[in-house]
Amino acid sequence: MTQETRTLPAHAPGAVETPFVIQGYEEVVAYDTAWNDHSHSFHELLWNERGASSAIVGSRIWTITPAVGLWMPAGTLHSGVAAAGTCLRACFFGFRTTASISDAPVAVEITPLLRLLLERLGEPELRPASRAATEALVLDVLAPAPRELLVRLPSSPLLRPIADAVREDPGDRRTLTDWAAARGVSPRTLTRAFTAETGTSFARWVGAVRAQHAIGLLTRGWEVEAVAEQVGYRSSSAFGAAFRRATGLTPGAFRPS
Repeated sequence: MTQETRTLPAHAPGAVETPFVIQGYEEVVAYDTAWNDHSHSFHELLWNERGASSAIVGSRIWTITPAVGLWMPAGTLHSGVAAAGTCLRACFFGFRTTASISDAPVAVEITPLLRLLLERLGEPELRPASRAATEALVLDVLAPAPRELLVRLPSSPLLRPIADAVREDPGDRRTLTDWAAARGVSPRTLTRAFTAETGTSFARWVGAVRAQHAIGLLTRGWEVEAVAEQVGYRSSSAFGAAFRRATGLTPGAFRPS
């Protein structure tokens, strides 16, 4: 399969003048695409009209969907990947005209109201007064989401081999007790280490890894039953319930129409 790598520069916040409050961007990527580490002089809101993509900041990996986007503050070094056919959406927020909603990347729920407001900003005949009013409404409703599809990668010698193995094969059904025995430590030690390094439990971390991997397969047209088996669930119903908890959407929402 053809892959494309794009190279973008790293800009400090406000380093490039941006004479706008909010500017929209849309693209359907024709190939599997990766972006190098880069940063923008403006704030950025990323989401997808169709499909899914990922943004990587250090050891943190966010999955971006039609329901949950990602706010990227100006100057944040990040990379990204998107599968062929993904319809990427973005809005750029002028650094000198917009205060960031967070000092760090944070998930944003793409509510029907927010989506409608952003769509209105794309109307070519929108009068200046109407644009200003709509931009003000966008900034008023824009807020961090209570849910995000985020995986933090542990880096310690104890946990990194486990994390690498699970990400390589999300269908691996070994439990925390199994991994503790394999690493020669107690389950309690492993539990504490996972919480300290990832901010969540081992089971929730595995669930997030599985959801991220499942989205990639679903966007490539895999059947739900096959995806469920591939990522370690014994039934499609169990997979569907876990997937909805993690993403807020059904697995079918990510399959090509």
